[in-house]
Amino acid sequence: MKAAHVKEAAEEIDSRDEVRARIIAAAADLLADGGREALTTRAVAEAAGVQAPTMYRLFGDKSGLLDAVAEHGFARYVAEKKVRKIGRDPVEDLRSGWDLHIGFGLANPAVYGIIYGDPRPGVTSKAAAAGYRVLEELIRRIAAAGQLRVNEERAAELVHAAGCGTVLSLLAMPEDRRNLGLSKSAREAVIQAITTGQKPTKSLSPASAAIALRALLPNTKTLTSGERHLFLELLDRLARESE
Repeated sequence: MKAAHVKEAAEEIDSRDEVRARIIAAAADLLADGGREALTTRAVAEAAGVQAPTMYRLFGDKSGLLDAVAEHGFARYVAEKKVRKIGRDPVEDLRSGWDLHIGFGLANPAVYGIIYGDPRPGVTSKAAAAGYRVLEELIRRIAAAGQLRVNEERAAELVHAAGCGTVLSLLAMPEDRRNLGLSKSAREAVIQAITTGQKPTKSLSPASAAIALRALLPNTKTLTSGERHLFLELLDRLARESE
């Protein structure tokens, strides 16, 4: 008896996933053909062959559906591209990530508009949050390689703002007047602003980083005497990890 219930539950889950995928696919097609205005609850339900309550049960509300469509669109775009694997130079990986972001936005303007075109303070879509986490990881790798000129938070904010601004600016231009050289120039300007221009350090451990920072500490005028003393003590403790 228990086995029968398990089987029924599994079939229900499979059916739920299938219906969810069908709704997302229908919504993505409507979005591509008619833009965001075409994504009415009635139109999506009819295209997917479901009732409106089913959509609310699976996605909560229209925002939930839009997030799912955006995630689906980006995942499909990445799957169709030969995404560059993580290399030895994290700055080059950032360049590849930038180009992927720009390419996705230009190829999928309606989906991009869902993710980034309607900013609301304190509200971030799941797709946008996932993309930002990828960016933060790229920036963290640059910092760990000793190539970051500014702090990680500032660097990520600059790259994000410049990348989104570049896509939205290009989308606002007539297609026959879009110059992708604008993207390259913006990309290199941001990279120059946030990185040192030095080659990546092959193996920068916390201890070696502390040793290097301790040697450079006398060059800074930012810290007070007390702060400098405390910071030196902390750096010494980190440096001793190599002993």
